[in-house]
Amino acid sequence: MKLAFQIASRFLKSGKLQTLFIILGIGVGVSVQVFIGALISGLQKSLVDTTIGNSSQITITREDEGYISDYDALIEDILNSDSRIRVAAGNFNVAGSLEQNTETLPVLVRGFNLEQADGIYKLSDKLTEGRLPNATNEVILGLFFQSEFDLNVGDTITIQVPLKGNTTLTVVGFFDFEVKSVNELWAVSTLETTQSLFQVGDVVSSIESQVRESAYFDADAISLSVQNEIGSEYVTSNWIENNASLLSGLQGQSISSLMIQVFVLISVVLGIASILAIIVLQKSKQIGILKAMGIKNSDASLIFLFQGLILGIFGALTGVLLGIGLLVSFQTFAIDATTGDPVIPLNIEYSFIALSALIAVGVSTVAALVPARKSSKLSVIEVIRNA
Repeated sequence: MKLAFQIASRFLKSGKLQTLFIILGIGVGVSVQVFIGALISGLQKSLVDTTIGNSSQITITREDEGYISDYDALIEDILNSDSRIRVAAGNFNVAGSLEQNTETLPVLVRGFNLEQADGIYKLSDKLTEGRLPNATNEVILGLFFQSEFDLNVGDTITIQVPLKGNTTLTVVGFFDFEVKSVNELWAVSTLETTQSLFQVGDVVSSIESQVRESAYFDADAISLSVQNEIGSEYVTSNWIENNASLLSGLQGQSISSLMIQVFVLISVVLGIASILAIIVLQKSKQIGILKAMGIKNSDASLIFLFQGLILGIFGALTGVLLGIGLLVSFQTFAIDATTGDPVIPLNIEYSFIALSALIAVGVSTVAALVPARKSSKLSVIEVIRNA
């Protein structure tokens, strides 16, 4: 085996330019895999975070569409039903209108236990000014209301709820969800405030929850666990059944990425196999002489398997370096001129890079099987006759 490795190294060194081109070919293939993988993964992560990362992923309501009274116990049951559920919060929404001076705009006042809701909506991060409400009749508004009514922190507004009356609330902050429909409609307050606006007792209309990031795509199974835990008195819905088109788009992206990577691997296999086959022909005299000197057919095969392995290792290392260079360049130069952030946030997973390198090494070795078999069947007499 040591002799076969030494001969393989010598064969590769004797054609340095050819060896360099093969290594570069494998390296380009690996770098494309690393870059496409990080790009598609980053796109998906960004899309999922934007769409469902800051919203309820599993929502629980009463089957008869009534209010939930013993919601603290129900929240405890929901959290205990599956360890993948990260946070749950009751909420009570009130639709009304916001009156300021002579102008009126529709508003949805969302009441939460804000400590729990912050784990779902990340309200603290979205504040542009002021603080979260911590007392009854305090509210935060979207940036749209701030500019539309020329409001400041500390100003008061009037919320009119049909059939319930008018209530004056104090603005303690402004938020920006970077979603126009939310900024133009939502007002966020405490549960006590919205319950008071609608003149009901200590109840919630629904319970919203989020699962751990690693379990986003298990939301339907987790939702079933929750349903089994809390019984038929309640109804659960999850983001997967409510966003079929988004899920279909994500699956399409994953399949496209996989197809690109598979075809890159196939091109690498074909390239290495064809070049090593040519090397078998080029080195047939030397192999014939080695066989005449007593080298076994198995050692003749090992020479080309070692060549494939060596080319794969150096090609994978080159590809990883090229891939990381591509990722760094993309994040440095492809940036949004207004925010300074990358146009597409890449998701760099070192385990994926390592896996791509290992696959390249394996594929390069497999590609050497055909030329290795051809080398083992090379006849000494045939080589001498064709010399």
